[in-house]
Amino acid sequence: MAMKGEAVASDSPIDDDGHGTHTTSTAAGAAVPGAEVLGNAKGMAIGMAPLAHVAMYKVCGEIDCASSDILAGMDAAVADGVDVLSLSLGGPSLPFDEDTIAVGAFGAIEKGVFVSCAAGNSGPVPSTLSNEAPWILTVAASTMDRNIRVTVMLGNGLSGGIARLEKGAAVLSAGGIGMILANQATDGYSTLADAHVLPASHVGFAAGDQIKAYINSSSNPTSAFLFKGTILGTSPAPAITSFSSRGPSLASPGILKPDITGPGVSVLAAWPFRVGPPSNYTGTTFNIISGTSMSTPHLSGIAALIKSARPDWSPAAIKSAIMTTASVVDHSGKPIVNEQLLPADLFAIGAGHVNPVKASNPGLVYDLSADDYIAYLCGLGYASKQVSVIARRTIDCSAVSSIPEKDLNYPSISVTLGGNTTYAMVERRVKNVGNAGSTYWAEVGAPYGTYARVHPPVLRFNYVNQEKRFFVVFKMVGGGGGSQGYLKWVSVNHEVRSPISITYKH
Repeated sequence: MAMKGEAVASDSPIDDDGHGTHTTSTAAGAAVPGAEVLGNAKGMAIGMAPLAHVAMYKVCGEIDCASSDILAGMDAAVADGVDVLSLSLGGPSLPFDEDTIAVGAFGAIEKGVFVSCAAGNSGPVPSTLSNEAPWILTVAASTMDRNIRVTVMLGNGLSGGIARLEKGAAVLSAGGIGMILANQATDGYSTLADAHVLPASHVGFAAGDQIKAYINSSSNPTSAFLFKGTILGTSPAPAITSFSSRGPSLASPGILKPDITGPGVSVLAAWPFRVGPPSNYTGTTFNIISGTSMSTPHLSGIAALIKSARPDWSPAAIKSAIMTTASVVDHSGKPIVNEQLLPADLFAIGAGHVNPVKASNPGLVYDLSADDYIAYLCGLGYASKQVSVIARRTIDCSAVSSIPEKDLNYPSISVTLGGNTTYAMVERRVKNVGNAGSTYWAEVGAPYGTYARVHPPVLRFNYVNQEKRFFVVFKMVGGGGGSQGYLKWVSVNHEVRSPISITYKH
């Protein structure tokens, strides 16, 4: 994920880095047979929305991305009539009126343009998110059921701040012929495939500990690499990767972020012919890299597909469809895990892993307009001048019916209990985008130690686009306990799922 700064982009529109080509082809690349990197991941490469038209806007220089260039690029894209904006870049948490991407994205959604942005690569540390504004789809990164596998065979019979590729280059320059790259404890079992300049294997923390123990126990430690190539059907998958930034959001704690996760680990996509990865391997037209930069265009392409099928839907409706149909279990039916192989929490996974097929037919959506976000901003405590900067028009918060964070009509629910607040109620509205005559029943999974009830418990819709309002009441029972739950609206044909996050104050 590129970072925001004040460096000026070069005058040339050519991608001289590779990052933009890789992300763009992931979102909307045409089908290309025979794709591979160093003989791995061979097969047909194709973007999420291969028939979409692509417009690329260069906003980054050799070192960084200027905020003014980012905003100019976003505004140009909206003026040019794009349907989806995909931004695989970001920076530290800022108030929304000081966040260029948030300001540009607000102008985009006012024009009906969907905005998908990277959550950041600063995980697994809490509250490290970028792009936290609720009018943005904030995308985390997870694995696929595909590995590029190298087994390390040690001499005793067991397997096993600086950029990974630069470490390999340093080993090579020092005369090394191979490299074992071991994780620190915080990265756990998360490993990545990279186009290294020498034979290399990236191993998890536990394996790294075994390897170091062997080295320390032997006067002549040896190892061999057994290259097994591409392995399909690996498990657990998908799983949240360690680098994916985590919530809770600093800019708006009452909005659960990230929103969603998608494939962002060891992603093969197009690469400029003249730009080699940070290695000696040049001349390839594909590269395998990892980051929330890679997961973001997956979601952008999926949003484009939904927009094509549902051209009358707002950006908020598309976001709702993506979030409420997401999966919270992996391919084996077990809860999606994190880098420590423990169940991933909501601040890592958001609503879950994207399910493109279900997202095109969600049944119900939580819709929002630009005016709803303005009421939310005023309720969040922003001054009229700050909200005016975001909206880029004069806003008087004293004349706006402001709403608290918890009552923004968001597809997830986040409340705070404890201290003098043992009771909370949130309001939501859902719009029927399924069959004309549909009935939905509420199913709520309250966090342990919390009572939750939905009013009314049944929603009956008579026509398409009919909206119904409901309330969810939360009450602490016995001092609270768990912090995660869910609300489902279930019909004969659909299951509309919203994650629930409860923060307990002591």
